[in-house]
Amino acid sequence: MNSVEGDATGSDGPDRDVVDAPTKRGGSAAAISHHYDLSNEFYTLWLDQTLTYSCALWNEGDDPDDLTAAQLRKLDFHLAASAADRGRRILDIGCGWGSLLRRAVSQTRIEQATGLTLSEAQFRHIDAWQDGRVRVLKESWIDHAPAAKYDSIVSIGALEHFASPGDRPGEKIALYREFLSKCRSWLAPGGAMSLQTIAYGTMRSNENNAFISTQIFPDSELPQAHEILEAASGVFEVTLLRNDRTQYGRTCDLWYRALHRRRDEAVEIVGEQKVRQYEAYLRMSAFGFHTGRVGLLRLAMVPVLGS
Repeated sequence: MNSVEGDATGSDGPDRDVVDAPTKRGGSAAAISHHYDLSNEFYTLWLDQTLTYSCALWNEGDDPDDLTAAQLRKLDFHLAASAADRGRRILDIGCGWGSLLRRAVSQTRIEQATGLTLSEAQFRHIDAWQDGRVRVLKESWIDHAPAAKYDSIVSIGALEHFASPGDRPGEKIALYREFLSKCRSWLAPGGAMSLQTIAYGTMRSNENNAFISTQIFPDSELPQAHEILEAASGVFEVTLLRNDRTQYGRTCDLWYRALHRRRDEAVEIVGEQKVRQYEAYLRMSAFGFHTGRVGLLRLAMVPVLGS
């Protein structure tokens, strides 16, 4: 979420863990490791019990503290949007700690759920399940070469990591089109795709928050909605597009409160400076979503016939 205004760092000085590594097209492994390999125990303190690290899907009547129910609703939304109820094989690109993979094999007809991640911690977490229905690969979508086609493809919170700061709009669109074209080629007839990503709202790339874009999510660049739509043209038909930015603001608010409640434990795991940075990042991210500086896009897509 390299996304909101301000220069607060939440620390007493610079973070020595800032990534300064060569960019890898389609996602930097070093940048992914910098954030997601911080500590599984740390994330467990303030995420919901499914370890889902992306925007939840709320109903108006929900208990505001029932984050797990809202995350499961989000997972079910993406499974339905990608037609997982009609298929046997699903791919989750940027699978996190595997919550969608687990939900797919327990709640749908899916027999084989494959996840891609560049995070060693996430890979080991999922691999330890030893569930024959779930396969996790530590590789980029750039390198993925499936032996058989998928009936469903989902990608939640990965697109933000594909482009790099300084990429021109045309370069971003070409990269997103390459990604979507690969996904199209991996889908079996009748298959569908569901995509979720943070995107620029009223803010533009030159207004990025330096703290979040270096200390928290280095080497990441948000898409704009029109860039995704242009990249999809002729490859996928977008059947649903919704901006749930306020829902992500609410999710970040709850993550911040959960981290604050268990702050002492968090400090023991990652240290005072890192906890202060994450508190600042969650507060600023919530502000960005609530004010429309950034958005949260959810898209359902089906392949264009003949593409």
